[in-house]
Amino acid sequence: MQKMSGPLKFAVDLGPLLVFFIANKIGGLFVATAAVMVATAIAMAFSWFRERHISVMTIVSAVIITVFGALTLWLKDETFIKMKPTLIYGLFAVVLLGGLARGRSYLQLVLGSAVPDLPEAMWRKLTLNWGLFFVGMMGVNEVARRVLVTDDWVSLKVWGLPIATILFALSQARLLTPKAEKAPTPPEH
Repeated sequence: MQKMSGPLKFAVDLGPLLVFFIANKIGGLFVATAAVMVATAIAMAFSWFRERHISVMTIVSAVIITVFGALTLWLKDETFIKMKPTLIYGLFAVVLLGGLARGRSYLQLVLGSAVPDLPEAMWRKLTLNWGLFFVGMMGVNEVARRVLVTDDWVSLKVWGLPIATILFALSQARLLTPKAEKAPTPPEH
């Protein structure tokens, strides 16, 4: 068992998304749907072979891809695969915001070992921010899947949504330092 390096992990995580984009360009959405299902299974098998571990988020995403992909192919209806991002973002939002409503920061459970000294208040703020971000992403996907032609929706899904997520993550990175809670006091005159 060997831990994957950052670039390899990135490639395994984003590989199926790129397969989806390329397959859509070559053969359309139904070919892309079948291709992403296979690519996701291969990525999961590779992760298991390499690390003997598959993250819960990857498993949940794979199940949703498989179910919604199968419905898309069986019923020959693009709606199902286009709803997949809405469902995943909605699931993340419900878990994060529902946890907060119950007084728990599930984000802290996932990332807490990486940032052990972060105060509880910051974990709550981060969890709220991410929960609301996922609600917003649900809205973006719902509008996009209804108004964009399929190729434009695929481009948004493959490029726009991940870039928005990366930019949002970068905007939240400042909150991951224990010092973030202590705002500097302005000098008195």
